[in-house]
Amino acid sequence: MPLIDRLGGDVPRGPVTVDLDDIQATVLRYRPEPYYGTHAMFHVSDAQAGREFVRRLTPYVDSAAEWWQAGEAWTSIAISYTGLVALGVPQDSLQSFPEAFGVGMAARADQLLDYGPNDPKNWEKPFGTGEIHIAVSIFSESEDKWHRAMETARQQYQGFTGVNLLLMQDFGAQPGDLNPLGYKDSIGQPAIEGSGVESLPGQGRPIKAGEFILGYPGEAGVPLPMPRPDMLGRNGTFVGVRKYQSRVGTFNRFLHEHARTDEERELLAAKLVGRWRSGAPLTLAPTQDDSALGADLRQNNDFTYAADPDGRRCRSARICGA
Repeated sequence: MPLIDRLGGDVPRGPVTVDLDDIQATVLRYRPEPYYGTHAMFHVSDAQAGREFVRRLTPYVDSAAEWWQAGEAWTSIAISYTGLVALGVPQDSLQSFPEAFGVGMAARADQLLDYGPNDPKNWEKPFGTGEIHIAVSIFSESEDKWHRAMETARQQYQGFTGVNLLLMQDFGAQPGDLNPLGYKDSIGQPAIEGSGVESLPGQGRPIKAGEFILGYPGEAGVPLPMPRPDMLGRNGTFVGVRKYQSRVGTFNRFLHEHARTDEERELLAAKLVGRWRSGAPLTLAPTQDDSALGADLRQNNDFTYAADPDGRRCRSARICGA
């Protein structure tokens, strides 16, 4: 049976070599477009209550195998290191996680170049404090289904002592949506080997599953170390959550200061990013935008730089088309 997603046609099928039934759908699959979503962040003050909260939510988490048949919405759960502590995970298991995960991003500010305005002391609370223990993400292809799924999630924690909602952040991509700087988003997502979906034109070969999913060989040919016991990590993944401020005014002022006309400003914007705002890559459309090309996910990444080794056609050679 052909699979249909936001590409508007049959998804290129491939062999399945990972345990799709045990992998959260949102790890492997494209989001539909349009979609409506919410990230909800929780704090656990009672281990037993926290475990019960996760147990209540688990039936609503779709697997990657069921992605194409999801009913109301897609739900995923992520647990931070401090969340694992709050849930009562034994110390020997906690020590088996990577150090970077254990200490958190705020403690690694120097390695992540988070200084000046990006210093953790300037982060919006409670990010970087260790207070976020469980993150629940819910999104759906329709606004009505999204609202119903949010109500279902609310019923799992409302009036439930020991688990407190810290914050909610809505997100999504409605028809015609662009990112804050005015560009088409969600381009260039790689295919993962063994996920059952092959690469689109221009994506190159699928990336080894172990680069994303614990328990499988990565690009080096061996699996990465897993937390103990195996069931705590196998078929799981690590996720980074960061909230950025987009300085739209600064970006637009730069365009106005360095270009005289609207046409020149749009060309400059395309050269800064490597794509026109429609998503059309500058390499394939070097002189003017092509919105049809930008919307076609089977063509808008299908290019190389072989004919432009000096970056003359695409001025931002290192990031062009990213």
